[in-house]
Amino acid sequence: MLSPHLAELYGVETRVLVQAVMRNKDRFPNDFIFQLTEQEFKNLKSHFVISSWGGFRRAKPYAFTEHGTVMLASVLNSPIAVQSSILIVRAFIKLREIMVTHKDIAEKLAELERKTTHHDAEIRLQKPSCLVFCS
Repeated sequence: MLSPHLAELYGVETRVLVQAVMRNKDRFPNDFIFQLTEQEFKNLKSHFVISSWGGFRRAKPYAFTEHGTVMLASVLNSPIAVQSSILIVRAFIKLREIMVTHKDIAEKLAELERKTTHHDAEIRLQKPSCLVFCS
C-alpha cells in the first residue's frame, strides 16, 4: 500500500506517517518499505483519470509491504493504529493457540500410527490359524 492511502487508513496526515517511519528507520528494512522511483510514480499517476493525489507532490510516495503495514501500526499513535496493533497481537496469539492445538492433535495421530504399525507387525508375525480346511 502507498503512504497516502495508509495515512488515510490510520487516520493521520501523510507527513506524520513519513515522520514516524523516519524516526523508526531500524524498524523498516527494505522488504517492509521502499520509495517509488520517479518513473514508477509517473506510471502510477497515468493510470488514474482523475487524480486522487491532492495536486502537486514534492516527494514520491512510499510503498509498504504487508509486514511494513503491520510495523507501521505499531509506530503510529492514532487511535486507529493503536486498535490495529491490538488486533494484530490478538490475531497472533490466536494463531499460536491454534498451532498448539494442532500440534497436540498431530502428536496423537503420530502415536496412533506408531501403535497401528506395531500391531500390524505383530499380526504379520503370528502364524495363520487353521479355522477352516486345515490338514
